Amino acid sequence: MKEAMFYQREGDGRVRCGLCRFRCLIGDGARGICAVRENRGGTLYSLVYGRVCAESVDPIEKKPLFHLLPGSSTYSIATVGCNFHCLHCQNYSISQVAQHAPVRGAEVSPQEIVQRAVAAGCSSISYTYTEPTIFFEFAYDTARLASEAGLKNIFVTNGYISREALAAIATFLDAANIDLKGFSESFYREVVHARLSEVLDSIIEYRRQGVWIEITTLIIPGLNDSDAELRGMAEFIAANLGVDTPWHVSGFHPTYQLTERPGTPVETLRKARQIGIAAGLHYVYEGNRPGEGGESTYCPSCSALLIERNGYRISSNSIREGFCPACGTAIAGVH
Repeated sequence: MKEAMFYQREGDGRVRCGLCRFRCLIGDGARGICAVRENRGGTLYSLVYGRVCAESVDPIEKKPLFHLLPGSSTYSIATVGCNFHCLHCQNYSISQVAQHAPVRGAEVSPQEIVQRAVAAGCSSISYTYTEPTIFFEFAYDTARLASEAGLKNIFVTNGYISREALAAIATFLDAANIDLKGFSESFYREVVHARLSEVLDSIIEYRRQGVWIEITTLIIPGLNDSDAELRGMAEFIAANLGVDTPWHVSGFHPTYQLTERPGTPVETLRKARQIGIAAGLHYVYEGNRPGEGGESTYCPSCSALLIERNGYRISSNSIREGFCPACGTAIAGVH
């Protein structure tokens, strides 16, 4: 347990948390919407500092990040808890914590995480699986040490961090894969229990802070797969983040509270990819359907195959010092 960052005392024992965009007003003895930040006598505490519930060495492509050190390994960590309550969460067993439930996780220090990442031959640390914003203090301390050790730091996030919290960690944050889960307020309200407008503002703020961004949209049949919604997302990315921003359109698998929904047809992913390309995006990828041909990187100028992928595995990479070997075009990202 550690005193939280980004909160103010409001009187009557209540505190206002400023870590994410919900800005919860928390009474004495209560927790915020994430269920892992608790007000004790007018002091807000993080209950998950150093309490790691998931830890693994992953290919960077699994995040997914296709334009940050392709083919490298990343050390992935998470604590329990999340500030979203998505009906389709694939990690609900660790992300959804009941109010006042005991907080589980093995005690690990930031120094130990960095040491393990280096020993495993990783090039980066990913704060992932649940929402890294809610274990900000632990991520911040770890990211600072990781940066000093020459490792890159990655958030895999829902994009609901407050501007002040993002500004504090941006110095140490190299990349983020941000979920753009849909493109209507009704979808965010009913399926995610959050606000689309806040996510869009946050995504733009990540770009303004100089963090490398890749966007992921999990396409759910009948909920966010209309041509208009997909076109809206593609055009938002192109206009606000730039055409070199990768967009991962991924297939949905029925899970948690959306088990009645069918999986996403490959044809829908192909349609979404074509919509992204038509909007001017240079790099659009199909996810969760390995072997279907939508995972490789092509030169946006001459269409040469640059990185051939099957799932998370790279079979060839011909990019040379960030450039296409066939025509010399600069390929976006960190290679």
